[in-house]
Amino acid sequence: MAFEKMIHNAFEESRNNSRFGDTLEEIREIQDYIKNAKKVYIPNKNGIKVEVLNKVLNEYNLPQAKILQINTNSADTSRIPALAKAYMALDQSDADLIIARGRLGIPGSGSLLIFIDNKGRILTCGTSPSHLIHKKTIEQAVYREACEALEKIGFNKEG
Repeated sequence: MAFEKMIHNAFEESRNNSRFGDTLEEIREIQDYIKNAKKVYIPNKNGIKVEVLNKVLNEYNLPQAKILQINTNSADTSRIPALAKAYMALDQSDADLIIARGRLGIPGSGSLLIFIDNKGRILTCGTSPSHLIHKKTIEQAVYREACEALEKIGFNKEG
């Protein structure tokens, strides 16, 4: 089943009140989309997150990402800053896949790391509480969030 067809079918099932949850085929379509992404971008200023995310992508045998240096400061004024960053990156690139991390919601709500496709649809995500709660470095938090996001859709580390 192709990715777009899978989404269309799920929409039709919901519309017809005949949807009873995710299927393994749907999860495999998401995995295939991520595996086959050619242009993967991470909106970031300094590259620290990019380095950590590429380490994780490598551990899961997935395509490497490139930094997309755009100013995403205004994303923090939105209701879901991480999603706003992802949409800003999508609008500023020709990406197949965007991986964005930012604040989950209001200040103090923690962080959200999301994978979105080239139409802005969320594929998966990982979350962390506020750094004051988890007390991890930014690198440790990003690593854990990325692993959580990938394992949530059935990826396992290679080797």
